Amino acid sequence: MHNYRRLEVWRRARSVTTDVYRVTATFPKTELFGLTAQMRHAGISIGANLAEGSGRASDQDFARFISMAIGSASELEAETILAGDLGMTDDDTAVALGRSIDEVRRMLNALRRSLAKY
Repeated sequence: MHNYRRLEVWRRARSVTTDVYRVTATFPKTELFGLTAQMRHAGISIGANLAEGSGRASDQDFARFISMAIGSASELEAETILAGDLGMTDDDTAVALGRSIDEVRRMLNALRRSLAKY
């Protein structure tokens, strides 16, 4: 078992999620149950999968949950691009959020690789 709160990647994912909430707060109300909800859910899923996986009995199980977190990060990245394409956020915001998401995804990949060594 791992303590997810000690993982820098979890702290970064948490920061990305709060950024997602701030960005989506400005989206049109018509998107409340659309892109806003999807982006928030994907952001939450990154950290939630890390937390859940860290409580599993084996590193192999943890690695599986990290893979799901990577999938959620990729989903969030695609949704961020779409939000920019639709003019729901300005280019600078979309690029900054995209960079943060990519950083988290790289960290998740590194963590997953480190677990594969055992």
